[in-house]
Amino acid sequence: MKELKCPKCGALFTVDEEDYASIVNQVKTQEFQQELERRMKELNSLHRAEQQADRVKAEQNFQRQLSAKEAALVQMKEQLAALTQAKKMEVDAERNRREQEIVQLKSSITQADDRLKIAVLEERARAQETLRQKEAEIAELQLRVKSEKSEASIRENSLKEQYAMELKLKQDQIDYYKDMKAKMSTKMVGETLEIHCSTEFNRMRPLFPNAYFEKDNDISQGSKGDFIFRDYEEGTEYVSIMFEMKNESDETATKHKNEDFLKKLDEDRTRKRCEFAVLVSLLEPDSELFNTGIVDMSHRYPKMYVIRPQFFIPLITLLVQTSKKSLEYQKQLAVARSQSVDVTNFESQLKDFKEKFGRNYRLASEKFKTAIDEIDKSILHLQKIKDALIGSENNLRLANDKAEMLTVKRLTRGNPTMTAKFEEARRGESIPE
Repeated sequence: MKELKCPKCGALFTVDEEDYASIVNQVKTQEFQQELERRMKELNSLHRAEQQADRVKAEQNFQRQLSAKEAALVQMKEQLAALTQAKKMEVDAERNRREQEIVQLKSSITQADDRLKIAVLEERARAQETLRQKEAEIAELQLRVKSEKSEASIRENSLKEQYAMELKLKQDQIDYYKDMKAKMSTKMVGETLEIHCSTEFNRMRPLFPNAYFEKDNDISQGSKGDFIFRDYEEGTEYVSIMFEMKNESDETATKHKNEDFLKKLDEDRTRKRCEFAVLVSLLEPDSELFNTGIVDMSHRYPKMYVIRPQFFIPLITLLVQTSKKSLEYQKQLAVARSQSVDVTNFESQLKDFKEKFGRNYRLASEKFKTAIDEIDKSILHLQKIKDALIGSENNLRLANDKAEMLTVKRLTRGNPTMTAKFEEARRGESIPE
């Protein structure tokens, strides 16, 4: 085996003896030498032509790629500028719209708050005016009641004077009854006193057109008085009196006192549902207490009086007038209470209105605060969008700066093949680095 070295590439290879002899013979021939030189020239020429064609083709391809990248870069810059401008306009429009909404909402809140305050002031003014009117009416009514009480007191004093005069005029009748007792039996004296009172009342009946005055004949409850008096005003009973007449002659062995009949009279009054109880008595004729006039026994039994017969009609008149005036006072008091209830109801309604109004105002304020919070959140959200767009714009600006800094030298850095291609192309035409 023989080892040979290629004179072109320097590679070593082995051949056997026969091949080696053949090659030696070929090399030794002149023709082989000439043919070998010709073939070498052809191969070299072909190799140079191929290298030139590859170089031109690579340069054209690179130029096309470079032009395409530059065009794409220009288009990207234009799109980036258009997108940035569009986003900026969109952000400005959204900001303006939000600012207008905020201004409108704040204006609406201010107007609603003003209307609310005006409504509160108007309602307070109306309530105060109504309250002043009610207070004036109450004061006027109290003045009227006070005046009428004063008039009633004057009339009462006048009646007392009149009764005093009548008492003096009736003094002769007392002597008459004393004489009459001496001439009559006990039963006749009692009956005569009842007849006298009944006669006196019927004689003065025109003064009591609506009155009821009859003997008490109802013994269903075990006891009865002598007479019952009731008077009415517009169908309403306003005064009722239970009368008991007591008398005895001087010859009676057991002498009674007025006190002995008061308890039974009070019980009879209660059973028959009468307001007043009156004992018309000729007992204890020498008593200065009972001979002076109308004796009030309310310290023993409520609304009870002891009188002599001559005060029978005057006492009925006094009780009727007093009760009638009391009825009028009761009506006025009922009206006053009704008005007071109206004022109380008004104050309660006003208080309820204030509470409900305050509650609605508080809810409205909370709604307004919620709206303001939502607006602030929207503003914060828009600010975040704005910051994101600004960040995007900064990134686009950085991308644009990087595109501006893009060169062939930077593109081929770290790429030996492209570096060699550009070096070969640069020899034939100037290419920027």
